[in-house]
Amino acid sequence: MRRFIGAAAVFLTAALALSACGGGSDPLSATPSSAPASSGGASAKVVVGSFNFPESVLLGSIYAQALTAKGVQVEEKPNIGSREVVYDQIKSGGLTVLPEYIGSLLAFLDKNSTAKTKEEILAGLTAKLPPELEVLDPAEAQDNNSLTVTKETAGKYGLSTISGLVKVAKDFTVGGPPEFKKRQEENFKQVYGLEFKEWKSTGDTTADAIKSGTVQVGNVFTTDPKIVLDDLVALQDDKNAFGSDNITPIVYKPGVNDTVVSTLNAISAKLDTATLLSLMKRISVDKDDPPAVAKDWLTQNGLV
Repeated sequence: MRRFIGAAAVFLTAALALSACGGGSDPLSATPSSAPASSGGASAKVVVGSFNFPESVLLGSIYAQALTAKGVQVEEKPNIGSREVVYDQIKSGGLTVLPEYIGSLLAFLDKNSTAKTKEEILAGLTAKLPPELEVLDPAEAQDNNSLTVTKETAGKYGLSTISGLVKVAKDFTVGGPPEFKKRQEENFKQVYGLEFKEWKSTGDTTADAIKSGTVQVGNVFTTDPKIVLDDLVALQDDKNAFGSDNITPIVYKPGVNDTVVSTLNAISAKLDTATLLSLMKRISVDKDDPPAVAKDWLTQNGLV
């Protein structure tokens, strides 16, 4: 939900730890690259940004380290904010590369889109993105939005699908990121006929809020290790309210060259959902540093 994506889905402790990665730079003061990189070299600086949740910070670090290994001059701006802030930055050229989620990005750009499959969503993005922006090859890896409940709640009310929430939503408080209600309330009404009793902003602690009973259902990303660790149940999106959310780099075209594009596409070719879940476990559960996790994965896959 990333978002519509932006996003996006993890733990408060991980988020707090990663927020320090943002340094003192002001994302709103970023300026476009001074000149596009030449087709053969990488003389212009490439600015790699990320959203304000741990998975995006990890992906940004993977992109930045891989590009640096190819001789590209890179500046990293991690943990910037939500899509509402970050999209304007890459559109203006203040950022050059950003890890994105295709379904959430299209929903952000076209609130009337009915595209659900990867192919439909990519076609929609081609039509809706401004000419200065381009999505590169999508990874097999997806981090979809979900509506998630405890195992006990699922058993008590016989819940396995989002459609099943219709009979109980009026008695349920739903939680998610601060922008969750704005992005999803009308979508849930139109697709499922859902109207919840109350909406709460639970941010990166949504899984914890579900477990504690602060909310009865919440927006948790499907690569969040807490779904497994806390024995939560991600309800099946049986009417495809969220759509496919493959991870893909989006680039500011005047600021990238062939080296940048081929390096980022090589990353997408090797990144799948199971791998992403294992990487996020290292960050969220084992408390490993995201740049170290990124470097390990890049080294293991021959990308640095």
